[in-house]
Amino acid sequence: MPIIELKNASCNYILEGNGQDTIVFAHGLLWSHWMFHKQVAYLKSNYRILAYDFRGQGGTTSKDGKYDMDSLFEDTVELIETLVGKPVIFAGLSMGGYVGIALAAKRPDLVKKLILMASTTDAETLESILKYKMLNNMVKMVGYWPVEKAIMSLMFGKNFLQDKARADHYDYFLKKLKENNRNLIVKATEGVITRFSTEYHLPNIKCKTLVLVGEDDIPCPIEKSEYLAENIPNARLMIIEDAGHTGPLEEPEKYTKAIKDFIEND
Repeated sequence: MPIIELKNASCNYILEGNGQDTIVFAHGLLWSHWMFHKQVAYLKSNYRILAYDFRGQGGTTSKDGKYDMDSLFEDTVELIETLVGKPVIFAGLSMGGYVGIALAAKRPDLVKKLILMASTTDAETLESILKYKMLNNMVKMVGYWPVEKAIMSLMFGKNFLQDKARADHYDYFLKKLKENNRNLIVKATEGVITRFSTEYHLPNIKCKTLVLVGEDDIPCPIEKSEYLAENIPNARLMIIEDAGHTGPLEEPEKYTKAIKDFIEND
C-alpha cells in the first residue's frame, strides 16, 4: 500500500478506480481502510475511490504524537487536497463520521455529498469513558484476548453474532481487528473517547447527507442518527436491518446499495 507523507502523519491509503467523482472512505475505530473492501470492490468500476487509515490504525503513524480528532481532521483535509484536489463524496463510519461532520461544516468546498454511518456529534458519557478506558487498559497491559468478546459485542449486532453460519467471518474479522499495533491502538482509542461534542457543526452542513445506522447498533443507537438527520438541513435517515455498529462488514450488500443509490439518485 502506498504511504503519503503528510505534515504530521505518514498515511497509508489506497487510490483505485475510475470516474469523475471520488468517494473517500473513512473507517471506524479499531479498523483500517480494509473495512470497506466490499464497497471499494463494487464501486471502483464507476468511481475513483480513496480509502485511508487513521493515525495509530492500519498502516498510518503519527509524526507529532497526537491522536485527537482535530489532528485526524487536519490529516484528512491535507489528504484530499493533495490526492484529489476537488470536492469529494465523503463516507465515514463512527470515528470516520466524526471527521466527516467537521469536514462538511468547516470545509464545505471539499465535500460534495456526505454519508454518515453509525455516527454522532455527542461526546462520550462518563460511564462510557470509564468502560472504554477499562477495555483500553486491558489491551495495553496484556493484549486483546481478555476483552475480545466485549469488543466484538460492541462492534457487531446480535444477528451477526448469533449466526453460526458466519462463525468463520467472526474469526476473520477478529483477526483483522487484532492486526492493529497494540501500543498505537490504545493511543488512537484515547483520542476518540476523550473527544468533545461537535453538535454546533450540524447547522453548517449544507451538502446532501445520508445518515445510515444499523438497527442493532449499540455504541451509536438509532436515536443518535435520528438526531443527526433531524438537525442537518439537507439530510435523510436510513436504518439497515440486521446490522450493528460495523454494518459494511455485517451487511455489505445493503450498505453498498444504499451508498450507490444515494450518490446516483439524491
